[in-house]
Amino acid sequence: VQLVESGGGSVQAGGSLRLSCASSGNSFSRNYMAWFRQAPGKEREGVASIWSDGSPLYAASVKGRFTISRDSAKNTLSLQMNSLKPEDTALYYCAAARWWVDVPLQRTKYNYWGQGTQVTVS
Repeated sequence: VQLVESGGGSVQAGGSLRLSCASSGNSFSRNYMAWFRQAPGKEREGVASIWSDGSPLYAASVKGRFTISRDSAKNTLSLQMNSLKPEDTALYYCAAARWWVDVPLQRTKYNYWGQGTQVTVS
């Protein structure tokens, strides 16, 4: 599985960005998918995850502002980010697990990672 993120950029506080992640291979519909982020000097943290049935899970810091979605027909994962804050500035990663995971926002549960896309909020 190869994951390629896109959609990052620079935005002012209060603005919006939409991240996308294209997944290769034929297992996307069976993969638990998630977005993580890592700010300079901080550990990588889970932002949002989604199972094949579409049920999402969000970190408390983004709940109500971010929306995760997946399109199995296009093998694509998305993250709509609204009301962005400076503390959302980070490198955002797309991640995939081979199957269902019990702790969806724990990074060690994921097997495949993208290269990351930078989000900067000023």
